[in-house]
Amino acid sequence: MTYCVGLLLNDGIVCLSDTRTNAGLDNIATYRKMFTFENPGERVIVVMTAGSLSVTQTTIARLREAIEDPGATEASSIMLAPTLLKVAEIIGNTLAAVRADVDEKLAAMRGGVSASLIVAGQRRGGAMRMFLVYPEGNFIEATEDTPFLQIGEHKYGKPILDRVVRPTTSLIDAQKAVLLSMDSTLRSNLSVGMPLDLCVIEKDALRVTLARRIEAGDPDYAQMSAAWSQALRESFQRITL
Repeated sequence: MTYCVGLLLNDGIVCLSDTRTNAGLDNIATYRKMFTFENPGERVIVVMTAGSLSVTQTTIARLREAIEDPGATEASSIMLAPTLLKVAEIIGNTLAAVRADVDEKLAAMRGGVSASLIVAGQRRGGAMRMFLVYPEGNFIEATEDTPFLQIGEHKYGKPILDRVVRPTTSLIDAQKAVLLSMDSTLRSNLSVGMPLDLCVIEKDALRVTLARRIEAGDPDYAQMSAAWSQALRESFQRITL
């Protein structure tokens, strides 16, 4: 499984994903689940993936193929699409088509596959936007009322986001929030694992302004995790019935 989270804030976008993929307890591997597409100064797009690896990898491959196609158009390439809404539509259609192809191949085995994506970014002259794309290709958009989106094993990391994330949250605090959200998930679900990929896009920068891979044993992450655990224990002890 996986856990990916994206925050859409007044000051920018923050995205975080894990890299664990498992097909059973004895078949665990590491695969990147965050992909960036950028033409600095013109547009930047981040895609995070969860679900069937065959579907998500094929979807990303087809998106890249469409970008590199000499005959690419606004209707086929996410790097030429006139709006982020059109970007989400292209990605949704590609995901749905890939899923249908794989489902057809698995039909004889009475199997099926599923995958979902988070798409975030900004184009020159447009607003920052973020979408959750469902397996069928349809999508919903992050709003001021719901400024974060999650895919994968989201339930463990959702409470802290509900409590602290607002559109006015700073990018520094946002990084802290997504990392603590991931920390809660890592502690509660073995199907989510390190390394982690963190990405920050400042408003109107039209490029990735921070990209960081956090490996297992990273001292800064370990210190933050330990401090959060200690703060929770101390808060728990102060609460009276």
